[in-house]
Amino acid sequence: MTSVFCGIDIGGTKCSVALVDEQGRIVDKILTREHTGRQEAELVALVVSLVHELLQRNNLRESQLPGIGIGFAGHIRYRDGVVITTSNLQGFQGYPLREAFQEHFTVPVILDNDTNAQAWGEYRFGAGRGYDDMVFLTISTGIGAGIIIGGRLYRGTTGTAGEFGHTIVAPGSDLVCTCGNRGCLMAVASGLALPRLFEKKTEAGKKSRLSGLPGFDPGKVDGRILKKGLDMEDPVSREIILDCGYYMGIGLYNIFQALNPPLIVLGGGLIHWGDLYLDKIRSTFYSLAGNMLYDPIKITVSEIIGEAGVTGAAALTMK
Repeated sequence: MTSVFCGIDIGGTKCSVALVDEQGRIVDKILTREHTGRQEAELVALVVSLVHELLQRNNLRESQLPGIGIGFAGHIRYRDGVVITTSNLQGFQGYPLREAFQEHFTVPVILDNDTNAQAWGEYRFGAGRGYDDMVFLTISTGIGAGIIIGGRLYRGTTGTAGEFGHTIVAPGSDLVCTCGNRGCLMAVASGLALPRLFEKKTEAGKKSRLSGLPGFDPGKVDGRILKKGLDMEDPVSREIILDCGYYMGIGLYNIFQALNPPLIVLGGGLIHWGDLYLDKIRSTFYSLAGNMLYDPIKITVSEIIGEAGVTGAAALTMK
């Protein structure tokens, strides 16, 4: 029988539980959004029930799994399996999440930051194949990076290496990040920032075609709404997307200076903004790097976008 691996991706807006084969292909998956707003123990119980449901409908026993890998949207103290903080879910600060899951399973549970899991999935099965070193950058509700050095995940002393979303790219900004600092990359270019970015544009007198749509709520502006605005040739949507691309380009430049990787892979929901956005990221990066860019750095898009998190979480259990 082909080996099967179990991965869990717990994000700010959705949670996926999947069975994955040795080639990184999804065998079966359950996706839910019912985890949001739950207390820690309630979320764990929900996800455990989904794992059991998935195993049952695929005629598998828990003992057939080498382990269960979990990617979680937050800062993780990897060696202890403890959540330090999370910006996207309520509670969990200092919560022993790995232990809480391990109580329900006999096979080993591995807990890591969700972006580390995505990076590992991309390295094993996606755009990172053939590279020893790479950085995976997810641009979604939040912004973070997973770092691969010498074919291994680099987590840093605590386990929080790669939190490039909290690097400051606009120190004079009045936009406050969830961490409390002003001008973080998260504060000026993430999905969480979009309602405030839209508000600032309209407060400055810019007119948006989105405002005329039935039921439009500026407080709920997200990446999908701005993509719709871009397709409608809405000038405000276009400006916001270009602004976000500009700051992401600065973020990539900082990654280049800190790590000098041969490959940077971009993933996450905001990548769906397309060429306008990606071209702005690349042009900003190359403009800043200039003649310091002696050897080529490839900037590309995830090959397993949408599945990198749960696939990577499963891959954490692979030898």
